[in-house]
Amino acid sequence: MNPVEEGTDMKTVSGNAGVAGRPTVDLGTLAREFLGLCKLKVVALIVFTAVVGMMLAVPGMVPWMPLVFGTLGIGMAASSAAAINHLVDRRADAIMARTQYRPLPKGTLTTTQAASFAIILGVVSMLILWFLVNPLTALLTFLSLIGYAIVYTMWLKRATPQNIVIGGAAGAAPPVLGWAAVTGTVDPHSLLLFLIIFAWTPPHFWALAIHRRDEYAKVDIPMLPVTHGIPFTRLQVLLYTYILLIVTLLPFVVQMSGVFYLIGALGLGAGFLYYAYKLKADAEPGIAMKTFGYSIVYLMALFAFLLVDHYLPLLWKAIA
Repeated sequence: MNPVEEGTDMKTVSGNAGVAGRPTVDLGTLAREFLGLCKLKVVALIVFTAVVGMMLAVPGMVPWMPLVFGTLGIGMAASSAAAINHLVDRRADAIMARTQYRPLPKGTLTTTQAASFAIILGVVSMLILWFLVNPLTALLTFLSLIGYAIVYTMWLKRATPQNIVIGGAAGAAPPVLGWAAVTGTVDPHSLLLFLIIFAWTPPHFWALAIHRRDEYAKVDIPMLPVTHGIPFTRLQVLLYTYILLIVTLLPFVVQMSGVFYLIGALGLGAGFLYYAYKLKADAEPGIAMKTFGYSIVYLMALFAFLLVDHYLPLLWKAIA
């Protein structure tokens, strides 16, 4: 298969092809292609949950060094893991409609360029975290990077239909990393934040996997809808949504958060259950992607409720 797809939006310096048939791209386009390796939308969510972890770790404002350099280092490490994911999955990406216009399948970046980019990002992120934040955060971030880029992407993804459940541990780490960046410790409350994302990941991703079931089957990736069928996966989404709802009550139960968060968690959880039930019943066309879309909004809003609830006492005190 020709890696350069017709109709792709690539600006060339001249009308001629580059070396070995690769398109010659200008610097602006090249920069956009490297940014495309980073999965910036995913990284933004990772960084947001990490920053919430930082802010929940202290009663007032986060010190500027862990806030700035912790955010930068964690974001760069997540981008490095995303680039490795592009590199490992490039052949499958070329076949799947959702991913065939990524930089490597298109041919606008070489595997050497992608690998070099991933290594540089990873090394720089570790240096930032080790020397400008603290060694614990660097170590935990490194383990998270290895967990996603190596354990999940290179092994679990193609080894078991429970890949996203087991591999979800790496994706659930950012709040723990953020907390550690500020305090230098792994606090039990940060592990509750980890548990929330860990429980959220299966219903979030399986909704997408249902929608993309045929594409995963085509590239022999054993996602749950491929190995166990769509009806079974719909049931699992519903069951995990119940687990998620229970887990999200724990911050209130242990008095980590207050009533404001509790109301938000219950309301958002009711919304997730609504979509999970509609998905289980296959109630309308496109419900899998609607559930997937809601799950992203859900997680962002849930962590926003945690953050606002955390600073409400300071707000009341300032007003009084």
